[in-house]
Amino acid sequence: MRFIKIIIFFLLLLFAVQTVAGKTVEELQKEIETYQQELARLSTQSKTLSNQIAQFDAQIRLTTLKISQTEEKIALLGGRIDQLETSLNALSNAFSSRAVETYKMAKVGDSFLLLISAPDLTGAVSRFHYLQKIQKADRDLLSRLQAAQITYQGEKTDQETLQKQLGEQKKTLDSQKVAKAYLLTATRNDEKKYQQLLAAARAEYAAIVAIIAGKGTEVESGHVNEGQKIASIIQGSSCNSGGTHIHFIVRKPGAITDNPFNHLSNVDYENCSGSSCGSSDGDPFNPAGSWAWPISPKIRFNQGYGYTWAVANTWVKNIYNFHNGIDINSLSSTEVKAVNGGTLYRGSYNVGCLLTYVRVDHDNSDLDTLYLHVNY
Repeated sequence: MRFIKIIIFFLLLLFAVQTVAGKTVEELQKEIETYQQELARLSTQSKTLSNQIAQFDAQIRLTTLKISQTEEKIALLGGRIDQLETSLNALSNAFSSRAVETYKMAKVGDSFLLLISAPDLTGAVSRFHYLQKIQKADRDLLSRLQAAQITYQGEKTDQETLQKQLGEQKKTLDSQKVAKAYLLTATRNDEKKYQQLLAAARAEYAAIVAIIAGKGTEVESGHVNEGQKIASIIQGSSCNSGGTHIHFIVRKPGAITDNPFNHLSNVDYENCSGSSCGSSDGDPFNPAGSWAWPISPKIRFNQGYGYTWAVANTWVKNIYNFHNGIDINSLSSTEVKAVNGGTLYRGSYNVGCLLTYVRVDHDNSDLDTLYLHVNY
């Protein structure tokens, strides 16, 4: 009977913890859904500074709730794991002691002693049937013990997964707070300034899309070799650009962009594409090609290709959701160099101001590369 009581106790504890956990997590989930609905509502409203700040506030509150929910799950799971550990120890001890006793009885049952140790035949038959019941109960206990061990390992895995999730959520919260602070600093909490930033970003994006589509005004400037200087980086602000950098694009036939990291080689760099330079939330920097870089190292990496930190966390998501090149700057030189030999074109696109760029049509492939925000 002792092992049956242990199992019942183990099941009752597990059920009780799950009930409490479900109620607490459920309450948090309702709040999370409320803020998700609020974010969806805000995203359909006009693109004003106050609306953007409200979105940041809702995102920060939503992430904070998700962190609380994950921490609650971890705490409850930790308690359940402790109880499982206690129950497993109790079950293991019970099984060990039962196995010893069953072994002794089985040794008697397998010999003539079973008959001679009983006062009559009826007693011997009763002891035989009792032994069979004990062995069946022990097999059931072993099965429950094995199931409990599987559950325990599963809970431990879930705990590790939740810990990783918690770490990512905390990083997201930090990023959202930084993005809100950056917006307030850039706009000085001024609606007019915010609309100017949006207009400039919208114009720059439209120009870049047009240049990729081949709509820029270009003049052929002869052949250049790999590593040859083809332009220089504009220092400071330029046409709809707020700071020193080049927007580097790899273009395939059909005006389709490709990830520059598929072609560029490894290099010394500083990652400033996240919430701050050197932060762990920056865009992936994973060059896997053979090209030399268009600027001299050390490289300052400001934004990656595709779905970037800036797209996920800042107001630029109101303009685009996919970054079609990489934004980089050199900490040692203003020179821009061809990453491959080919025909050089100098170009510009008028979007109320002239966005200047150069393009190299590569000799040895159907690719070309574009280098924006440069002087030539």
